[in-house]
Amino acid sequence: MNLPGKIAIMGGGSWATALAKIVLSTQDSINWYMRKPESIEEFRQLKHNPNYLTSVRFDTEKINFYADINEAIDHSDTLIFATPSPFFKQHMEKVNTSFENKFVISAIKGLVPDENVLITDYFAQKYGVPESHIAILGGPCHAEEITFERLSYITLGCINNENLNAVSNVFRNQYLKNSYSNDVTGIEYVAVLKNVYSIVAGICHGMKYGDNFQAVLICNAIEEMRRFIEAVHPVERDITASVYLGDLLVTAYSRFSRNRIFGTMIGKGYSVKTAQIEMEMIAEGYYGTKCIHEINEKYQVDMPILNALYEILYERKSPVTLVKKLTETFK
Repeated sequence: MNLPGKIAIMGGGSWATALAKIVLSTQDSINWYMRKPESIEEFRQLKHNPNYLTSVRFDTEKINFYADINEAIDHSDTLIFATPSPFFKQHMEKVNTSFENKFVISAIKGLVPDENVLITDYFAQKYGVPESHIAILGGPCHAEEITFERLSYITLGCINNENLNAVSNVFRNQYLKNSYSNDVTGIEYVAVLKNVYSIVAGICHGMKYGDNFQAVLICNAIEEMRRFIEAVHPVERDITASVYLGDLLVTAYSRFSRNRIFGTMIGKGYSVKTAQIEMEMIAEGYYGTKCIHEINEKYQVDMPILNALYEILYERKSPVTLVKKLTETFK
């Protein structure tokens, strides 16, 4: 396998658009799968994604668009998946082609809903992709800041260092630095959990808790995250590294964080359904909360913050009561 080969962006949202901008800064051309043919046609006319990050201009002569996911896979060597996790399975159900000799990079920060399976495990188990041919893209990196070309850092995770080296230059330019990790499972779980805790940070913000309390909340959240990851995947790692703590911090504090925005609305008194409707965007932590809660039924890790959020989102219990209860346990 000659990596990176022809690269495909799989998805049409904001993160997929940011990744396309990154890849085109280092590669001559890309393939790009988008679900809706009408979006592709509008993209060609406008020279930008008509729905997301509309300020990012593209030279469409360098883009081969595909509305058929199988054609995109067949004509590509490296596949970067960047669809929201709740819709991932819908896309994959259309796949009837082979992943043989393909290198898969997941930039999806979530689990497969209803199955509670990591995205990388899904590719390995359902499509037979070898673990050495699967990588994860993690770290504190908002799509909006890529748009502005603000200095950002990502971490590439893969068990095969040779393959990591082969694709690393794709994600390195004047505004983007990267590092490597073999902790694929840990990075994936953090990408889910940081969305969960960011919703809680938003709820507390909406309830007028201040910066002092937010700092204590995040300290407790990173400890809760550490306990869970060590239980499900006990390897040596530095939880304070940017791919773990950094991703949590940026998602919990940034104005670009959809999960924080979603939580803030709930903290202000919105119902879960009303907040989802008014956002018009996906807060993946909503789905991640249920997935992790169900996974933890097996491991029984002490996770009071996660449990409180689950009760708020899925049992419709009072945020005021549950956050107050949490404050009594924090140090």
